[in-house]
Amino acid sequence: MAGGRAVIVGGSMSGLLSGLLLRRAGWAVDVYERVDSELSGRGAGIVAQYELIERLRGLGLATDNLGVHVTTRKILDSQGQMTHEIECPQVLTAWERVYRLLRDAFPPEHYHRGRGFAKFTQGPKGVEAHFSDGETIEADLLVGADGIRSTVRQQCLPEVRPRYVGYTAWRALIAESAFPPDVHRELFDFMTFGLPRGEQFLGYPVAGPDNDLRAGHRRYNVVWYRPADETTKLQWLLTDDQGVIHAISIPPPLIRREAIAEMRADAERLMAPQFRQVVRLIEEPILQPIYDLESPHMAFGRVAVLGDAAFVARPHVAAGVSKAADDAAALADALQKEPDVETALKRFEAARLAQNHQIIERARHLGAYLQATQTQEEKARAGMHSTDGAVIAETAVLDFLYA
Repeated sequence: MAGGRAVIVGGSMSGLLSGLLLRRAGWAVDVYERVDSELSGRGAGIVAQYELIERLRGLGLATDNLGVHVTTRKILDSQGQMTHEIECPQVLTAWERVYRLLRDAFPPEHYHRGRGFAKFTQGPKGVEAHFSDGETIEADLLVGADGIRSTVRQQCLPEVRPRYVGYTAWRALIAESAFPPDVHRELFDFMTFGLPRGEQFLGYPVAGPDNDLRAGHRRYNVVWYRPADETTKLQWLLTDDQGVIHAISIPPPLIRREAIAEMRADAERLMAPQFRQVVRLIEEPILQPIYDLESPHMAFGRVAVLGDAAFVARPHVAAGVSKAADDAAALADALQKEPDVETALKRFEAARLAQNHQIIERARHLGAYLQATQTQEEKARAGMHSTDGAVIAETAVLDFLYA
């Protein structure tokens, strides 16, 4: 169906990718984002997978300066000695870099901020999007691209909820200019791992503020995965100074000093000297409990959910944005080939369910050894994917999808 009207709920990566691809397919598209200010992915680095780069090029977007090109991965032991090294060329960038590229390409008059979505109703001839300000908008198609806490998904699949997987990540972006010369020389131009028992520390370069790729102006993305039992440690980590326990995540300024002090002390005890210096440079760490989410369906009449609204994989496969781009492309393709919206969405779902489930399962395998508790099956996975050789070769690569 060409020339229909689409309402997209969610103005981040998934929403923008869907909006741009649907517009190219002849649809009139408006994107509605609940946050009133410009979005930010503070603390988020992205591996720009080849598949994502090709999708961006297909939209006519410039990708020559998408991020930092890194060719080598290595592992440092607790003494700072390199134990493994492999070649793995990739482009590493920051969330803001890709978001800005997409945001600038989407017509600003059709991107609406500060618009909270309440619910939808639909019939055989259309769907109505109801917003919290009382406005109702009629469309031929509604796309839920509103992330892990998706309001659209909750209406379609109220039983599907994010599942805490048993570990958290401490994250930070550090200015390249802050690095001591010796640490910069050993770490900055590589993807480097530290692997204390049952944990994973990872660092790599990304674009700097305002997408700056000049040497000396970039940033270093840090992620430290650590086990945390859901009923004890996680609750402690998510409790602020006022005794309030935060659901899903805690804003960085509210993380207690005791939790940050513990993290820093553990880095001094467990990490390579180079990583200890990196942790000392972190000014305001971000705490990210890790969740996954798996939907049994992506199509509901004239309503589709995609990206993180439908599937959230643990970060180890680095497939989040690529997955969203593939979802958006499959949606636009199905709507071009099939004039009936409901039939087209069934085609879209059939094209994307299996691969999304595959990504979720792969991420669970890679992260099993980081969990605070493990089933027998997960222990077997941990034994297979926790060796130094497996971690350095399997993290953030998508070869498994095409094997």
